[in-house]
Amino acid sequence: MRDTSDTSDTRMSSTRAASRSSRLSLVIALSASALLSVLGPAHAAPAKDPLPADIPDYQAALDAVKSTDVRDAVCRFLRTPVPTDGVGGPVQTIPETAEPCHDLPAFTIKDPLARNEITPGFVAGTAQPLPTEAIKLTQLVSSLSTTVNGRNATVMLAPTQGGGWHLAAVRDGDSDATYAGKATVGTLVFTEPQIRGWYQLKLLTVEPLNDQAREGLGGRSSVSLGDYQKLVKARYADKLPGSEYDSKGYSSGYSAQSEADDASPSTPLLAGGAGTALALAGAAAVLHRRRRASTR
Repeated sequence: MRDTSDTSDTRMSSTRAASRSSRLSLVIALSASALLSVLGPAHAAPAKDPLPADIPDYQAALDAVKSTDVRDAVCRFLRTPVPTDGVGGPVQTIPETAEPCHDLPAFTIKDPLARNEITPGFVAGTAQPLPTEAIKLTQLVSSLSTTVNGRNATVMLAPTQGGGWHLAAVRDGDSDATYAGKATVGTLVFTEPQIRGWYQLKLLTVEPLNDQAREGLGGRSSVSLGDYQKLVKARYADKLPGSEYDSKGYSSGYSAQSEADDASPSTPLLAGGAGTALALAGAAAVLHRRRRASTR
C-alpha cells in the first residue's frame, strides 16, 4: 500500500504557508489602505483641513474674522492709543474713519481658537469634576499674524443667539490666543478668568500654564480636577450671581462671560487698564443686520 503521509504533510505545510501568506497580504493591504486614507493619493493636492468638531458653527466664525467689518474694527483699535490710567480710568471713544486700515502695515487675522472657562456649576460644587461639566466654551479668540506698529491685538467672538458668532471685543495683546493655542490632541486648555490663570487639562489632571495659574494652585505643578474644584469653590462659591456678596453690590459676582459682552450696545469704547478691550456690541448689531439683509 502507498504511504501518503509525506504527501499529506507536504500539502498541510503548503496550506499553512499559503494561509500565512494570505494573512500577511491582508495585513499589508489594510495597512496600506489605512495609510492612504490618512495621507490621500500620491501626488494629489492635500485636502482642506476639516473644521474643528468641538466648535459649533465654525464656518461662521471664520467668515467673521475674515470680514472687512472686523478688520476695520481692528484697525480702529490699533490706531487708538492704549490708556495708561489703569483700571477705572477714563473711557475713550474709538473715532470713526472712512478708511481705518489706510497706511497701516499689512496683517491678517488668524483662524479662531476655543476660549474655554470653568463653569459656575463646577465652581459651586454642584457639577461633577469631569471635563464635560467643569469646562465650557464661552468665546473664540483670534490673534494677528504680525505686530502692527509694535502692537498686537486679539479678536474676541461671542456666540450669537440662534447660532453663529459675532464680534464681541478687540483686546490689546495676544495672550488669550497664545494660551488657547496650547491645546493638543487629548488635552484641553481653559482659563480661570478671575485671576487670568490659564491651565491645561490632561485627562483629570490640571497643570498651570502661567504664573497666575501656578499661584492659583498654591505653587503645585499639578492637581487633580477634583482638588482644583475645591480650590475654586473656596475662592468663588460665595460670590456667584445671587449670592449675598453679589446682591449687596460688593462685586459683580462670578461670571463666565467677558466684561466686553456687557458693554452698552451703542458706540465702540476703549476701556482703560491692563487687558484693554474694545467693546463692539454696536458693531456686532450692524454686522448681524447686514447678514440678515444679504440673506434676504
